[in-house]
Amino acid sequence: MLDLPKWKIWSIWLSIAVCILLAIPSFVPEATRARLPSWVPQPTVNLGLDLAGGSSILLEADVADLARTRLTAKRDEIETEFRRQDPRIDIGEISMRDGVISFMVRDVAQVDAARERLLQLTGSGAGMTGQREWTIEVRDGTRFIVTQTNAGLDQAVKQAMADAREVVDRRINALGTLEPTIVLEGRNRILVEVPGLKDPESLKQLLGKTARLEFKLVDIAANPAQIAAGNAPIGSELLPYPDAPAGLPYVAYPTREGQKPMIALKRQTIVSGDQLIDAKQEFDDQQQPAVGFTFDGQGGRRFARVTQENVGKPFAIIVDGNVISAPNIRDAILGGRGIINGGFTVESANELAIALRSGKLPVALKVVEERTVSAELGQDSIEKGILAGVVGTLALIVFMLITYVRFGVYTTFALLVNAVMIFGIMAFFGATLTLPGIAGFVLTIGAAVDANVLINERIREEQRIRNRAAVPAVEFGYKEASRAIFDANITNVISAAIMFVFGSGPIRGFAVVLAIGIVTSVFTGVTFTRLLVADWLKRNRPKTINI
Repeated sequence: MLDLPKWKIWSIWLSIAVCILLAIPSFVPEATRARLPSWVPQPTVNLGLDLAGGSSILLEADVADLARTRLTAKRDEIETEFRRQDPRIDIGEISMRDGVISFMVRDVAQVDAARERLLQLTGSGAGMTGQREWTIEVRDGTRFIVTQTNAGLDQAVKQAMADAREVVDRRINALGTLEPTIVLEGRNRILVEVPGLKDPESLKQLLGKTARLEFKLVDIAANPAQIAAGNAPIGSELLPYPDAPAGLPYVAYPTREGQKPMIALKRQTIVSGDQLIDAKQEFDDQQQPAVGFTFDGQGGRRFARVTQENVGKPFAIIVDGNVISAPNIRDAILGGRGIINGGFTVESANELAIALRSGKLPVALKVVEERTVSAELGQDSIEKGILAGVVGTLALIVFMLITYVRFGVYTTFALLVNAVMIFGIMAFFGATLTLPGIAGFVLTIGAAVDANVLINERIREEQRIRNRAAVPAVEFGYKEASRAIFDANITNVISAAIMFVFGSGPIRGFAVVLAIGIVTSVFTGVTFTRLLVADWLKRNRPKTINI
């Protein structure tokens, strides 16, 4: 009991000293921290939305848009496979109306082959859940109707929302914000909370970008009069070209105010943003802000092949359904690198680069609710939380001093060290303190004395009932009580871990503080107080203990 190894004594004091150093920056004003040299570490505890103020945005997915996107992708896949595979199946124009894909097989003898190929393309009608995602129907002997099922759409929505949450997370972190809370709500909503963000407008604009990057060939044979009338040529589609230069023969320019220039593009996508590996803000040859991009190996090869085959023809760069630019292909674009011009500012080019780099949103999101939490409300919460913590700690200190006298002093010292260590560890990991986190902190302070109560009562028992001397009573008290202390706190750590894994937002904040507090309270309540008691016993050698 008395002969603690020197390495253990030094390690205990060193651990406490490190935690104190880590905790100090959290209590220093921000203006003071800003004046410190850049090489000085400044770990701080981040404050959550409910304490620091900030913005809360509720995003809702456009399920109808997702359904259209799935239909479009399946239509393109059918068109490509039917017309390129050997043997080639001769089909008519593929239409996409009223939420279904329909086309006619020109040769009756190829109907069975067409059905087999459709079954392959639609996964034989069974999706990941074992339910049919697509239905195939044959009408009039040669016309095929492909429809997506409700089960298939539900599964697609579920997957899209999970992917969208990851994309939103990457985009927000790219802005450099601290500890955002991003959780799924219901079937098609995402809640985003960003502490400290006073102006949510840039966040809304960034999250509103679906960042669908596509490259398509321009249909130069299209008649501008037909385009203006809204009639797309067979195999083409019409898209707005807001910044179209004047005089292009394949662009329909507006005839009245409020209209946008329109352009006809081939439906087939050359390369999409799915094959993008990097995007960043750059400057073009004219020193104007632009967005540079790089494709992966497959996308780069495909881009090179198509540009080689279409030298001298225009191709369109499309972002979120709008044509950004439609330059002529002067030479084959090799190496998988390119640049997007479009009248950007440095800020807008950087936002587009972030959106492209973080990945395209699999579904369009719109802001349906916006809420701003003021810093004044957070300050009030902090003050009340501090008051609750101080009152609770003082009450515990008075109780422990009256009940256990000298050992109450050691418990008080351990409580104070415990509080500092919690802040130090939270600062080291960059954890966020929320209002429930303050509740977890106060709860931890209250529960921290449990270990000391068990130890002190066991020492009393050893002294009064078993008539042990001071040193053996303390030694057996710590030894026997430690088992119950560790068992009880392991179950608490398990509970905190479950809350952290399965909870979200405030629940996770509570779990983090609780878990850290449990570990530090065991350390200070058992290991640290044992060091203090052993030092006192070694110096004074008392025969009895007043406890």
